[in-house]
This record gives sequence, C-alpha cells and structure tokens, in this order.
Amino acid sequence: MIDQITVFLENKEGRLLALCRCIGDAGVNMHAMTIAESADFGLVRIICDDPQKALEALNAADFRANKTKVVGIVVPNRPGGVADLLEILDDLNLNIEYGYCFSINNDEAADVFKIHGDAESAGAAFKLEEAGFKVLSQEDLA
Repeated sequence: MIDQITVFLENKEGRLLALCRCIGDAGVNMHAMTIAESADFGLVRIICDDPQKALEALNAADFRANKTKVVGIVVPNRPGGVADLLEILDDLNLNIEYGYCFSINNDEAADVFKIHGDAESAGAAFKLEEAGFKVLSQEDLA
C-alpha cells in the first residue's frame, strides 16, 4: 500500500501552480497527479516520494489536504496489461472506487487504485503478489 495525498482545491487561477510550487519547495517529488473538477473546486490526487512531508507543507500553507491508502500495482506497459490486472481484481471480488496510472519506464507502468472497503484486511497486496503482480510500497517511491 502507498499513501496518496488528496487536496481540495478552489477553482481559482493560480491555485494548482501554488499547490505544485508548495510541494516542490518542500523538496518532494511528484510521481503522478490527477485532477477531477466541479464548478467550485478540484480534487487533486498526488503520488509522491514523501507524502508526510508533502502533507505537512500543504497544511502549513493552508491547503485542505489529507492522506489516503491506495494500492499501486506494477503492470507490463503493453496492450492488455491493465486488463490482465483487472481480471485478477475481479476474481478477488475487489471493487475499485477510482484509479489512475503512471509510467515507470518503457516496460512498466503503475496502476493506482482505491479499493472499496479495507483492502489491507482483505489481503489485496498478498493476493495480487500471489498472482504475479508487484505491489508498490512507499519505499519503492522514495
């Protein structure tokens, strides 16, 4: 399991820049970022190398941010790689609340999923590794 930073961000000019500058100035490297929006605010989800440091910097700068456990799974960076993973998740009866991905290198990508319910108690990481997938730990991103 890895930690994801979620930031509730006002839909105002320059706010995304301020968020990214805050994290960068804290010396934290972002590996992935996704943005969902509504009329009044955006929901920014970030995977980074030091989520605790990022969270502290964001909170000190008055951003509304929190930390959430998500599962990061390495998949082959090829057609059908995600489908192979989703078949395993389906076989394990693990439901996905949301997800996104990022490239690790030419051969591998990482899919990040928020699993419905308590993925840790369901043994998701162990079951995925048994099926041949590498589950990322926070140390893998440092």
